[in-house]
Amino acid sequence: MATKTRGIRITEELEGEILREAEARGKSWSATTNELLEEALRMRRAPGVVFMDGPSGRRAVVAGTGIDVWEVVGAWKAGRMDDAKLRQDFDWLTEPQLRAALGYYSLYPVEIDARLEREDAWTPERVRKELPFATPLKR
Repeated sequence: MATKTRGIRITEELEGEILREAEARGKSWSATTNELLEEALRMRRAPGVVFMDGPSGRRAVVAGTGIDVWEVVGAWKAGRMDDAKLRQDFDWLTEPQLRAALGYYSLYPVEIDARLEREDAWTPERVRKELPFATPLKR
């Protein structure tokens, strides 16, 4: 991805917040600022979706739930894109929460489809091979 140098005026307080975030994450000021701006734009375009840290890094999550957008989309696709089935599968989520996840997917399908492919690659055989500590002992 091509980058472009831009000048930006920010308050000292904001600079300090970005510096603290960059230090905590072990990233440069520039990389942290880019990540923050990208996430802010995505959240503005897809209200109801926020970003959280997890074992696999930052990911899009349905706000207030901890449920990853890819999980909702995966269930929706598995249910043949049937909205009624999706509401049944996630009956504790509201209609706006489900729409937020599907709306995010419509804006960023490459990101979500790539995650779904990574998840599909975790077969029982691969888990046994790569994560033997996660496999129950034989009796």
